[in-house]
Amino acid sequence: MHPHKVVTRDEWIAARKAHLVNEKKLTRLRDQLIVERRELPWVKIDKTYLFDTPTGKQTLSDLFDGRSQLIVKHFMLGPDWEAGCIGCSFGADHVDGALKHVEHHDVSFVAVSRAPLARIEAYKKRMGWKFRWVSSHESDFNYDYNVSFTEQDKAKGKVFYNYEVQDYQSDELPGSSVFYKDEAGDIFHTYSVYARGGEGGIGAYNMLDMTPKGRNENGRYYNLMDWVKRSDEYETTASPDACCHHEGRQP
Repeated sequence: MHPHKVVTRDEWIAARKAHLVNEKKLTRLRDQLIVERRELPWVKIDKTYLFDTPTGKQTLSDLFDGRSQLIVKHFMLGPDWEAGCIGCSFGADHVDGALKHVEHHDVSFVAVSRAPLARIEAYKKRMGWKFRWVSSHESDFNYDYNVSFTEQDKAKGKVFYNYEVQDYQSDELPGSSVFYKDEAGDIFHTYSVYARGGEGGIGAYNMLDMTPKGRNENGRYYNLMDWVKRSDEYETTASPDACCHHEGRQP
């Protein structure tokens, strides 16, 4: 027996219109937040970062690939990990289809992980992705943007993540950072988002949120780790424990 009230079409229209009021409020608030985001102050990047790429060493400036804006996906794949984070992989499945559009809007995209390039390339091939993915293995980049953590951090049990001190969860955590390069070649850090803040780019969630069962994340973790698998593992029994479950949403 389904738990929902069943009504006439006219009653449904009335209820739907009442809900639409709140949906419109959310849309307007989101528009306001986007404007406020663009008005945030910037930080000039004076440090040189080098990345291993399939075409050799590249700087952060090189990663812009001729465009003025760059989105960096901090992808959780540590130096000794056998596979990428399930949650990061879920998000990455949504990238390739959008790239043709954003690249023609003066935006470049690159994923960055601390894993060696060979490990990145192997996992990228396995998942069938085309987007650029580089290694920061010999760089401070991940540490400076608070998505990778040291053995000392682990020993202390505390890290700075998502703009606050938190309990240590993993040596790698997810996020995205945005950079701008002006005509003089100066680079500025304009924005970073972490944890659940990155959900907006996950189209599958937007689709599920329209359905009666929604995300249906009501199990052990109360997040995507309750059901999401890597796209090539849905016929297997891969354990959710293969990735951290830091983005939990408590009931």
